[in-house]
Amino acid sequence: MGAGRKGGSTFSICALALHSALRLSSVLAYAFSMRYVLGFDGGGTKTDCVLMDETGVILARSRSGSSNPTSFGVELSLASLLEAATDALRAAGKSEQDVAYLVAGVSGAGETNMRQALQSALQSEFPNASIVITSDLVLSLGATGEIPSVVAIAGTGSAVLGRTAPLELARAGGFGPVIGDPGSAYDIGRRAVAMCFQKHLNGETFPLGAKILEAFQCKFNEFFDQARAHPGAVFPKVFPLVARAAENGDVAARMLLTSAAKDLRDQAREVIEKLKLRESSFFLGKTGGVFDGSTFLNAQFDSLILEIAPKARIGPLPRSVAEAAAQLAREALTNPLVLGES
Repeated sequence: MGAGRKGGSTFSICALALHSALRLSSVLAYAFSMRYVLGFDGGGTKTDCVLMDETGVILARSRSGSSNPTSFGVELSLASLLEAATDALRAAGKSEQDVAYLVAGVSGAGETNMRQALQSALQSEFPNASIVITSDLVLSLGATGEIPSVVAIAGTGSAVLGRTAPLELARAGGFGPVIGDPGSAYDIGRRAVAMCFQKHLNGETFPLGAKILEAFQCKFNEFFDQARAHPGAVFPKVFPLVARAAENGDVAARMLLTSAAKDLRDQAREVIEKLKLRESSFFLGKTGGVFDGSTFLNAQFDSLILEIAPKARIGPLPRSVAEAAAQLAREALTNPLVLGES
């Protein structure tokens, strides 16, 4: 009896040891074979990053500063992308060598020279990764998760993109601040500042202008000089002041935001009509700091869209653009990545 119990005990110990060894082997195999991907959404104000493993699990999210190479240069754009990547990798205990695929949607990177410069610089930082740099417009549309769909982007810049098939796209806007980004934070700020200047010249009391000067902590002449010298830094920062004033009932602020909503509606109409979606049921996703920052503008925009496309379902994107980019990178591990160009 005693010998039997001893033998059984020995067998149990051996079985337990074997089970533990197999489990450890499985864990180690997982750790060494798992591949990781990075997805980015880079804009004029911020850069979002998502780190995902090849099973689709999100391991980390991070955020850094602006990464639009057209507005701020390739060096600053690269620095923001790397900062976001480093923070995400560090949070998950991974390194640049662990990244197998990287997809970045960056505003201003639609130009070939900008895209190539960023891709070359990132390749040296992520030596084992396949790297794709594209416009944030395409990835924003992908984040809708539906076909047909339309996405309206209103951040520092603005654009609308839609599709009725994976590679059949229509676009309006997205031409940058020099040619025009109607409905963007830059454009709203620019119009508010122009209104401020005109009221000052007329010697009129202008509550919104007073709030702007107070926020920038300077007198009119100083603010005028700042706006002329650094419009890209000043105008987008004026938008939140306009949005806040509109929520408090400021008439001038509401007029500015109503005009911006109409500008965005006009861009959306171009795409909706091009794709023949007026009478169709489709999802129209909204993304960007302007939509995020103004309840008043959102309500105006939604109402205007339903006048031209009454069956449209309007709402925020169901997932972030950075997450959509990471998902594309994950899928590209096993299938060729095909992106429609806007």
